[in-house]
Amino acid sequence: MFIQTESTPNPATLKFLPGQTVLDMGTADFPSADTAGKSPLAGRIFAVDGVTGVFLGNDFVTVTKSDGVEWDHIKPAILGAVMEHFQSGQPVINDGDTAGSGHAEHTGEDAEVVDQIKELLDSRVRPAVAQDGGDITFHGFDRGVVYLHMQGACAGCPSSTLTLKMGIENLLRHYIPEVTEVRPVAV
Repeated sequence: MFIQTESTPNPATLKFLPGQTVLDMGTADFPSADTAGKSPLAGRIFAVDGVTGVFLGNDFVTVTKSDGVEWDHIKPAILGAVMEHFQSGQPVINDGDTAGSGHAEHTGEDAEVVDQIKELLDSRVRPAVAQDGGDITFHGFDRGVVYLHMQGACAGCPSSTLTLKMGIENLLRHYIPEVTEVRPVAV
């Protein structure tokens, strides 16, 4: 098994590409070791000293390290953990636990606008942020303001505010006149 790595715009995060499917559908975000119980893969990666976050996508694993830890010191152990997991035959996510769709449900008078927002996020935004080892999820729409959550490499990335304001906000405002602003949410 050959695992490639790619840098991301977030210097604290590295993208690992195992060359096979990681998750069939959705994504899974594990912002701490305490949240990794349902994922044997995330658990193995968190066993490496210095790992502070694991994010799973369709064909990648994004790992975030703590400040002061060098990638040269922990990258070999992470590669070993990923390889060991895929050779073990264990599931990435235990049965009964499923990855999220990436969107909060929304009903009511804004349902049509929300459907348009989700469609643009799914078709234009999420593929782009997945290239950088992250994801973005819809959390709400209220009085013209779209609330989004950045995950994986996008969470804590120095350029995430610029991505939200200049990229995503401008895109949504262009196609959906009801959108006036995009704001990040912490989950």
